[in-house]
Amino acid sequence: MKRNILIGGAWPYANGSLHIGHISALLPGDVLARYHRACGDQVYFVSGSDCHGTPVAVRAKKEGKTPQEISGFYHDEFVQCFEKLGFSYDCYTRTSDERHKQFVREFHARLYRSEFVYEKETPQAYCEKCESFLADRFVTGICPTCHKEARGDQCDDCGTVLEPENLISPVCAVCGSPVSFRKSRHLYIAISKMEEALRILVDNASLWRKNAVSFTKRYIHEGLRDRALTRDLEWGIDVPLEGYDGKTIYIWAENVLGYLSASKCVAEERGTDFSALWGEEAKHYYVHGKDNIPFHTIILPALMIANGGGWHLPDQIVSSEYLTLEGRKISTSQNYAIWVKDIIDRYDPDSIRYFFLANGPEKKDADFSWREFVNSHNGELLGAYGNFVNRSLAFIRKYWNGVVPGGRTNAGIASAIASLYQTTGSLIEKGAFKDALNGIFEFVRQANKYFDTETPWITRTSDQEACRNTLYQCVQMIANLAVLLRPFLPFSSEKICGWLSLDDKWQLHEVQGGYHLPKIQILFERIDKSAVETETEKLSLL
Repeated sequence: MKRNILIGGAWPYANGSLHIGHISALLPGDVLARYHRACGDQVYFVSGSDCHGTPVAVRAKKEGKTPQEISGFYHDEFVQCFEKLGFSYDCYTRTSDERHKQFVREFHARLYRSEFVYEKETPQAYCEKCESFLADRFVTGICPTCHKEARGDQCDDCGTVLEPENLISPVCAVCGSPVSFRKSRHLYIAISKMEEALRILVDNASLWRKNAVSFTKRYIHEGLRDRALTRDLEWGIDVPLEGYDGKTIYIWAENVLGYLSASKCVAEERGTDFSALWGEEAKHYYVHGKDNIPFHTIILPALMIANGGGWHLPDQIVSSEYLTLEGRKISTSQNYAIWVKDIIDRYDPDSIRYFFLANGPEKKDADFSWREFVNSHNGELLGAYGNFVNRSLAFIRKYWNGVVPGGRTNAGIASAIASLYQTTGSLIEKGAFKDALNGIFEFVRQANKYFDTETPWITRTSDQEACRNTLYQCVQMIANLAVLLRPFLPFSSEKICGWLSLDDKWQLHEVQGGYHLPKIQILFERIDKSAVETETEKLSLL
């Protein structure tokens, strides 16, 4: 049965380049999208660049440019990075797109009529030096609970949810000057009144990652706080309410609505039913990093509930843990990072995808090291998978004139492959990408063992029927491995599927005896071990 599948990838801020931490969190979304398409489902894989708010405005001011120029530059860079890494978005847009802005205005206009929205006057942080009001996260100071340094929205040390005025000695995070607080009238959403609905949502969240469940329950237990929907910021979407001229919709209350606006764009382009995508029968995945959990498990559902449009609440939260770099925390402010725009120019995109899917922060924090990256490529992709594919197909081209020999189906191998489709698909749908990939590569190792045990280089002259049968089985394994790995490694799989004239349907495939192979290329090139020293030396200079 064809299913409506929404896959929402987190929207990166368009105020700086992407680093490998972003990719490790977002790659599972592309695996899900490619897998569900192969199953014949109607997939809406959406994301975009987060262009509004203080981060972009601050960067623009520093560089003497407009927020549009800054966000536009990084949006274009993001698009190129995602394309080179094989992200198959159905819509990758931006929050400054007019279609998104119009959708948000309409959503908020209805939202403001609900019982969950009210108006109040509140102190808002203002920096005299920057001459602007500040978003909560751009105010820093001392946490009143644990007395450690904290942001105006939350203390990362003790987890206390804060307001900027709660901080001890609050200063502007941009210039370091002390901030003052000015009274301003704003709209608020009464998230505190939705505690029961949000508690029911998380209590029934059997498909959420453990970190998402524990974080959300903690936020609810500590007491949900109402949040401002509007702010005195210039760069953003105008508030669709009389009397709110000069104010914009707070960024957190509009960027998460990008999943709705972007999927509507896809539905309109396809001529499909947008309401069905957001109905009860659909399935929705949200893919992001650990720091984005509350925005997807509390903020987004709260907005949907308050709007009253009968929106489909999140089914599956695919929230990764943190990624470190050579044992240290990635720091964009200190330029200690591996930038995606750089790594994609130097290494095979499938190598990058494989490392972060097989070794990424899926269930616990993970570390990226250049040594492990090179070993992963040379040992697994080249040494196991690439070796099996190339040795098998090169043997056929050399000794069978490139014609796949006929053979009888090995029931054990066919059964193992059929089972692999089932278990891999089940693991992908559960968000267990590492286990899914490991299972496939265990089969790769068995395939290599089969080739070695059957010794076709000997049976070629001593028992040609056995040799033909061995090579036939190897081709069947290669064909199905290419399809099974296509969600994970699209570039190498596309090559093999082209060689063997395969589609990507999630089912058992067979290549008939007598099929003529085209010229075969090396699937993966070895990475010289000297790259480890070269790359780590670059990091040491940062």
